[in-house]
Amino acid sequence: MEQQNFPDWAETVRRRYIGGESSLFILHGNVVDYALYDNQYYSLTDFLADVLLKENKQLVLYYDAAEGIKMLKNEGRHLSSFNDQTVREPKIALPMLEEALKSNNSTAVIINYVATLVPAGELSFLDGQDRINLVTLHRWSLNQNITAKDNVVFLISESLAEINAKLVTNPRIATVAIPLPDGEQRHAAVRKSDPNLDEKQVAVFARHTAGLKTIQIAGLLTPKKTDELDDPERQIFIQSLLGATKHSDTRAKKLAALTKGMDRREIKQLLSPDGETDTISETSDLDDYAEVINLVNQRKREIIEKECSGLIEFLSPKHDLSAVGGCDHITGELMVLAQNIRDGNKASVPMGLLFVGPMGSGKTFVANAFIKESGISGVRLKNFRSKWVGSTEANLEKVFDIVKSLGPLFLVIDEGDRAFGSSGESDGGTSSRVIGRIKEFMSDPDNRGNVVFILMTNRPDKLDVDIKRAGRLDRKIPFFYAAEATIVEQVLDALLRRYGGNHKLAWPRNRYEVSSKLVGYSNADLEAVVLLAVDMAHHAQAELAVEHMVAAIDDYMPPRDTDMLEYMELLAVFETSRRSLLPAKFRDITPNELNEKLREKRLQLRM
Repeated sequence: MEQQNFPDWAETVRRRYIGGESSLFILHGNVVDYALYDNQYYSLTDFLADVLLKENKQLVLYYDAAEGIKMLKNEGRHLSSFNDQTVREPKIALPMLEEALKSNNSTAVIINYVATLVPAGELSFLDGQDRINLVTLHRWSLNQNITAKDNVVFLISESLAEINAKLVTNPRIATVAIPLPDGEQRHAAVRKSDPNLDEKQVAVFARHTAGLKTIQIAGLLTPKKTDELDDPERQIFIQSLLGATKHSDTRAKKLAALTKGMDRREIKQLLSPDGETDTISETSDLDDYAEVINLVNQRKREIIEKECSGLIEFLSPKHDLSAVGGCDHITGELMVLAQNIRDGNKASVPMGLLFVGPMGSGKTFVANAFIKESGISGVRLKNFRSKWVGSTEANLEKVFDIVKSLGPLFLVIDEGDRAFGSSGESDGGTSSRVIGRIKEFMSDPDNRGNVVFILMTNRPDKLDVDIKRAGRLDRKIPFFYAAEATIVEQVLDALLRRYGGNHKLAWPRNRYEVSSKLVGYSNADLEAVVLLAVDMAHHAQAELAVEHMVAAIDDYMPPRDTDMLEYMELLAVFETSRRSLLPAKFRDITPNELNEKLREKRLQLRM
């Protein structure tokens, strides 16, 4: 393995092999992608055989359980046992590969989909052949004869968590992660995909394709042509959507190159998702590439959400913090953080935030508004747990790989106590491993300013204590129900701006009939009352007025579990990182008083 301008992961393999650290490697992560080397695309297998091993391996054998054994390279070796037959069964194939390693010098064996041969799980749950496969590969790592003959073995799996731990933890086997392409690699992929792009365009596309594989970038920028529309027809159709707007001919040409393979309906949906306009609006010289970038971002979201199979969801907040009412002390704190994020001041950006408070107190809405205010992407972590052995850990690693490559972004976790808490049933140690990996990722200093956690919960007492420490969740933001009429009015004003249109309400004139009756309501309850009043005004074909609000208040019945809600509020007080974020009624409470109140509530709730 002579030193060349290899990707970093390949250079790691070369260095560790030359240094005698290992002759058996597990390659995991982005293993189904193209490797772009010397301006040419290679699959991982072809890159190993034709580039990394080209100069110093005379025999290269490939195996997976579907295709069987194939000879990728053979320089003068007589291997009659591999001729004129396709060997697929592991019980036959692995001994044949072992014999080739023992009998030949300068030999490489590449085994793909290795998790199908040695799946994760306790030994007692593996079938007989899986155990034999595990012992066979483990024995190879200990065989000095393989190393002495200058032989090497590559085991390939997309997820390390799906491989049996007996191999992964073997110190004689080196594990090497293949990451998603970094900025430089994306730049090269964009340049190869469309050589006609200028340097500015290449840089823009390289930045906006973060999180995609090289193969996906190539497919996005140079899709396969279909018979639906040829290039001139597609450009004419896009020109008709753009109309007589500024730079429409140039923009149509750029967009036509990106929409190859798409029909008219798909193009129109991507360029005008709301379907409300017949033509796309004008752009200035500064955002001449805005539509193209938006198109790339939409396609990227579709690709990543599909690839992650429901593990994450991209957020598209409509409102910033100006739409939030009733918690000026919180929005002021968040605006400062948002400014630090926009300025790229990573040292002042927390590793994570904990939004804590009773249900319906506005945590999710404020989180989305904060993301919008900060100007960076946000993704929501969905259910990554699986009943299958190793799948939960594999799902989590996939999410972490994606979000690191997409950064800077927010990773939002709603109902964090359920996401990170144990199910209460025996899970073979999965929960403890998951929690441990999450802790490790949350406290990784490389993630500061790149991946910012927002964890929301109304039961922080169910979270692992170590997750909530500084360095993981640095800021704890408490949320409460409106305890004063003036605060209710701030929330109502924000809701009326969003839903009420023209209305006749005014403060403090209508305080007695309206806001004073809503003290103690959750933000969700206040929204429900406003929507009910708006509906009443609509049916009456009148502007929203005080009588509609009074009728809605009288008709609406908010859910009430007073003791539990009070307990959740006390938990929010207990968790907050700053006393100045508390409402007046809690601001002067002492730690002893707070602990006593919590103890009393637990007794009342029989917890």
